[in-house]
Amino acid sequence: MKITSSEKIDLWPDGAPFAENGDGYQPYMESFLVKTGKPSGAVIVLPGGGYHKKMITYEGRDVCKRLNEYGLNAFMLEYRVSPNRHPAPLLDAAESVRIVRRNAARWNIRPDKIAVLGFSAGGHLAGSICVHSGWAEKILPAKDNVSARPDAGILCYAVLSTQAFGHPGCYKNLLGENPDKALLDKMSLELNVHSGMPPVFLWHTATDPVVPVENSLLFATAMSSKKVPFELHIYPQGPHGMGMAQGDSCVSTWVDLCIGWLKKNAFL
Repeated sequence: MKITSSEKIDLWPDGAPFAENGDGYQPYMESFLVKTGKPSGAVIVLPGGGYHKKMITYEGRDVCKRLNEYGLNAFMLEYRVSPNRHPAPLLDAAESVRIVRRNAARWNIRPDKIAVLGFSAGGHLAGSICVHSGWAEKILPAKDNVSARPDAGILCYAVLSTQAFGHPGCYKNLLGENPDKALLDKMSLELNVHSGMPPVFLWHTATDPVVPVENSLLFATAMSSKKVPFELHIYPQGPHGMGMAQGDSCVSTWVDLCIGWLKKNAFL
């Protein structure tokens, strides 16, 4: 298997939409492609950082390279963060899925096997495009009608709720001061799970001091009630922001478990 060099792909060559109150940042993806005999799946990686920065090394490029080792194509998304506000990040995630789908034949990718993988606040964004791809398409329809719905979601110690167990700093960065309650509720993803969303793999540690494990538990419970397929792993101990958890023989098993889940979902 040959891993090709990384390429920078601008999301919005003509300028990013909903940028009026932002900082002018132009989001992009970095590609990490593999050469295989037949088309395989792709994973778009969304690093965390509280919607005010991004951990692009250990929650970004390193993850993409690890996915390549398993034969998966990978992309790291450099989405917009504060002072940019919603819906800018959601639209960046939507367009990243569309770009991979549009170029599937050129990159030897299956257009029906595109996953999003996010850590912490990046997990909220990955979860958002899983739950709200239809909303994103209404906000900014694609001229070519290419779908923004991913085919799977992978949520790693993700911020998923805006309610009692949420992370207020993330939502302040995403929505600004004193957001409308209706919008806050819509961004509380466990309240918006629906049967048309893709299957999801989740993992969390029970002792996460930054993003409580209830975020994943509530989201999984909501998926169960809507009959959405999911796989959930809760590890007994571990801090927030572990990435691939190299050096922790217990938590690091999430990577192989996730690859197994992707295989069961025909990504490989």
